[in-house]
Amino acid sequence: MGRWACWLIAAAAMLWGIIAVFVKGLAAYGFSPIQVVAVRVAVSAVGLVAYTAAADRKALVVRPADGGYFIGTGIVSIIFFNWCYFTAIETTSVGVAAVLLYTAPAFVAVLSRVVFGERITGRKAAAVAVTFVGCALVAGLLPGFSGAVRPLGLLAGLGAGLGYALYSIFGKLALKRYGALTVTTYTFVFAAAAILPFSGLWDQRALFAAWQVWWYGAGLGVVSTVLAYLLYTVGLKYVEPGRAAVTATLEPLVAAALGAAVFGEALTGWQLAGMALVIAAVAGVQERAG
Repeated sequence: MGRWACWLIAAAAMLWGIIAVFVKGLAAYGFSPIQVVAVRVAVSAVGLVAYTAAADRKALVVRPADGGYFIGTGIVSIIFFNWCYFTAIETTSVGVAAVLLYTAPAFVAVLSRVVFGERITGRKAAAVAVTFVGCALVAGLLPGFSGAVRPLGLLAGLGAGLGYALYSIFGKLALKRYGALTVTTYTFVFAAAAILPFSGLWDQRALFAAWQVWWYGAGLGVVSTVLAYLLYTVGLKYVEPGRAAVTATLEPLVAAALGAAVFGEALTGWQLAGMALVIAAVAGVQERAG
């Protein structure tokens, strides 16, 4: 099951990789990063509750005492990670934001060692190093730091990496008590409940008259969130958090390709080399999982 779990995580990463289309679309209509986060978690929460109620109503039953798990996945991770990531996309570029997000495997490796006692093997350390170098090449951070990154963008990108890593940690803890559907649903229910009162989204209600806003919202909330997180959370149940985080580094490859095809970000030879490094690292992790 380990190899199939890695492919589920890889599929989730591809869906996350196209998120810039929806984020930039909503931003173009005037939504702030925090409002884009609110749209994402609200649409996701509604969709997940409806789906779970129809598919397995028992999955909606949780113990109140376990709310701390979903505060971790929904508020500490999802809200923080999304706000940082969307801010990084706006202040840098799709590629730079993606590579900074994928400092997550390094955070996961350290946190997993502290929380789970997960051993940092030589192969895992090498995979993290290779993926980071590969992502840096894709984003133009290497060689010679050819891409200028503003301090806010740098801090936001690193914050996104930390927040993303925390989902793997809190998610793994929650999966010891609940199934993937329950964990994913309550992650976004808690996130939506926490962010909506403070998002100012109601001030933008006139923007919802445009059908494109609904399309971007649905793409962000359903395709790049509900489906992606279900795939990732199911995969996370069968592999170590560190391996899951490294496998998901396919996302910046998709983001880089999207940047080239949609946003006119040309791919250099160094970026193509970086893609090859990331693919090699991901293949190595899947081989180990088999």
